[in-house]
Amino acid sequence: MNKEALCHIPKSNYAYAYKLDELHIRLRTAKDDLEEVTLFYGNKFNWQNKKSGQMQKVYQDKYYDYYEYRLQLEDTRLGYYFGLKKGEEYLFLTEVGLEKSFNDDMAYCYYFQYPFINAEDVHKQPSWLQHAIFYEIFVERFFNGDVANSPIPLTPWEDNPTPKSFLGGDLKGIIKKLDYLENLGINAIYLTPIFEAPSNHKYDTVDYMRIDTYFGDEKIFEELVLKAHQKGMKIILDAVFNHCGMAFAPFQDVVQKGRASKYYDWFFIEGEKVILEPPNYLTFSQVPYMPKLNTAHPEVREYLFSVVRYWTKTYGIDGWRLDVSDEIEHGFWRAFRELVKGINQEVVIIGENWHNAYPWLMGDQFDSVMNYPLTKLMGDYFARKAIDAKAFKEQLTSLYMRYPKQVNEGMLNLLDSHDTERFLTLCQEDKASLKNAVAFLFGYIGIPCTYYGTEIGMIGEYDPGCRKGFDWCEAHWDQDVYHYYKRLIAIRKQEKVLQTGEMSLFYQGKLFVMRRYDQEAMIDIVINQTQGPLTYEIAYRGKKEGGRCEEVLYNTPINQKDSLVIPAGHTYYIKIINS
Repeated sequence: MNKEALCHIPKSNYAYAYKLDELHIRLRTAKDDLEEVTLFYGNKFNWQNKKSGQMQKVYQDKYYDYYEYRLQLEDTRLGYYFGLKKGEEYLFLTEVGLEKSFNDDMAYCYYFQYPFINAEDVHKQPSWLQHAIFYEIFVERFFNGDVANSPIPLTPWEDNPTPKSFLGGDLKGIIKKLDYLENLGINAIYLTPIFEAPSNHKYDTVDYMRIDTYFGDEKIFEELVLKAHQKGMKIILDAVFNHCGMAFAPFQDVVQKGRASKYYDWFFIEGEKVILEPPNYLTFSQVPYMPKLNTAHPEVREYLFSVVRYWTKTYGIDGWRLDVSDEIEHGFWRAFRELVKGINQEVVIIGENWHNAYPWLMGDQFDSVMNYPLTKLMGDYFARKAIDAKAFKEQLTSLYMRYPKQVNEGMLNLLDSHDTERFLTLCQEDKASLKNAVAFLFGYIGIPCTYYGTEIGMIGEYDPGCRKGFDWCEAHWDQDVYHYYKRLIAIRKQEKVLQTGEMSLFYQGKLFVMRRYDQEAMIDIVINQTQGPLTYEIAYRGKKEGGRCEEVLYNTPINQKDSLVIPAGHTYYIKIINS
């Protein structure tokens, strides 16, 4: 028995409350090491009536197996430990380590415990989130709906952008294109920052209480929210609270008055006065015109929270995306969540975290984060072709096991964004690889998010290339990609199992397979990322007598009972139907 590989941590992603009466217990072991894992569990105050159950091996990555057991509990004051079997060897894993026997008379000193499931500790997300189809709009590049408020000089819409060019996109432009988004199947819109700022990206905020004049005004924003809501669409705003713009009035007050300014402690300044070149103050990255805010300062918090109250209450927005969220202290985000959820429990909170975000996803801070580790993995498999189906499955498993189930269900999954190169560019314009990636995205657990223009085949290198104006000339669109997106979105919305079902991952030869299933349905998403056709032997686990299969993405006929040829560079959605 490989003892060193064993891992269990109470009250973590290895033991968490999924619901008020449902506890999920996980155990990590070495890959293909154990024959059997048993969970012994019972009420701490009624231990003599403890029970046991066989844990299921639910996932496997390159090095480890992961076992899971889901408990339905009336009384959640739980004690538990594990029984591990390999050949003739049988050991008990307890809180104090591995034991050859378990003394029930001393159980309280040895078992792991989950003391009680408190309602406030259960990670809960907005009820609409799992049904959402997100679309990210870089506002300045989507559509110019009101030329009267356009910047001067204005770069021609079709030109390649520069870091400082303005093309004239605005809120009125989004209003005019809501029908396009509705027709595509979008029901949640994430807007990059819209508050007053001098740049085209608006991440250098000057006034958090005003809509940037190049984008419109508060009345137009109110119209956007109202009309989006009438179409069943949510509006999510970008909150830039880690830093501000250099022209932010409190920072300018410090520039003028130095330490005598009442705003001096709103920032991180070394010395009696501000030195701009080189900066003697903390900034976002190494960008002098974005001073970092001291969000631990009570006055800064109250100012930013007043911003949150205003936009959330006054305009009824549906969520906040939090820029550079991992550089702000946890206490700020806990207070932020309490404020937001106090206004409306259905407002979503999505962090921008590029790495393991578990410390922010324990139910007391964010609902979700932008799933950039998944973006990287999709790039490795579909675009860079750096890993095969087996490695993709293994690395996806490792990523999935970082988080509790409900966290995975709410992750914002994206191929690309305003902070990455366009995915089709990353694919070296290999459309088949893009389509396979999109098919994976809309089948994977979590929330699919499309960056504006990816659905029509737009290309572009990293900023500013990825921020080109949306090409509204339909003759220039890749109609195949566009209609493929529409079809996948329609399937995602039609098939409940893709929104809320369970997931398993495996590979069959060089085919990658993702299975989504629940009590009523099962869909195998089979991806051929090779240069030749491959045969998939259809697994009929749970198929009742008289059941059948359908391929629902291309409506490909399935003539053979148990196999289907997957063409090179294609994905099939194989639905198992029990009749």
